Amino acid sequence: MKPLPQPLAAVFFDLDGTLADSARDIHDALAALSGEQGIAVPAFEHVREVVSRGARAILRTAVGNDEVAVEALLPRLLELYAATGMVHTHVFPGIEALLERIEARGMRWGVVSNKNAGLVQQVLDKLGYASRVAAVVGGDTLPQRKPDPAPLLHACGLAGVDPAHSVYVGDDPRDIVAGHAAGMYTVAAAWGYLDGADPAGWGPDAIAADADAITRWFEHA
Repeated sequence: MKPLPQPLAAVFFDLDGTLADSARDIHDALAALSGEQGIAVPAFEHVREVVSRGARAILRTAVGNDEVAVEALLPRLLELYAATGMVHTHVFPGIEALLERIEARGMRWGVVSNKNAGLVQQVLDKLGYASRVAAVVGGDTLPQRKPDPAPLLHACGLAGVDPAHSVYVGDDPRDIVAGHAAGMYTVAAAWGYLDGADPAGWGPDAIAADADAITRWFEHA
């Protein structure tokens, strides 16, 4: 683990698989779509593994590598997902304590996701975080998406912080690539979906087994 930047100004999070466990609602949406299309519903465990890779990867668990079908069904999947109301979505253990620690230190926090910004906002509203978050950047906020660093740099601008004094936490290699390119300290969320990968291979500055580990780091930083 590399030393944390000093002074710490902000922490930014990926959404699905990092801040929020949203896999059950996403699977419910895919199950509804599969019913409409008359195809088999993929197992929840299989879908959960790929959630952090985005909606197209989720669709491929149901329709295979038929990219025409993936693109045709993508809008309907997003409609069905929004219609779930995110009733099963919740933060991962330790996240609330971590956010409270960040806020108590006078730091800011935000969310940078490849999920459409409207859906990101819907999740944050459901979790009760809309009034607390300093920056929200979705996959359609800018022309670029992660692993491009532009969304992270945009989030830093919205929060009014220096990327060099900010941390980005994510559970996908694109998160680490984007964070490095933005000049931020990167943390791999080993509690996330991971898609069966070992996050050590992504080259993060640190790996956190759970959110409580990050809270402890900040207590001693």
